[in-house]
Amino acid sequence: MFILELSYTAPLDRVDAVMKDHVAWLDAHYAAGVFIASGRKNPRDGGVILAVGDDRAAIERLAALDPFVVEGVCAYRITEFIATKTSDALAPYRQQL
Repeated sequence: MFILELSYTAPLDRVDAVMKDHVAWLDAHYAAGVFIASGRKNPRDGGVILAVGDDRAAIERLAALDPFVVEGVCAYRITEFIATKTSDALAPYRQQL
């Protein structure tokens, strides 16, 4: 599992100009089963995406295609972790050590 932390590198008006494309990108990866949660940080200086996958390189390639990255309005910090404990709703994503 991965935590994708977005930090805006441009003013919010530039971020908002790309938001529609970013949301379409998010929707595609929700439909593919890669993303399971996302949202804005508070204060609004970026966002967070919770993603599932076994291949960090694939997640890094996916993040590089985010319209926010393509348009130069955010940077990603990606943290991989092993989800050994989850809520019942997230049980399909539990991992063993």
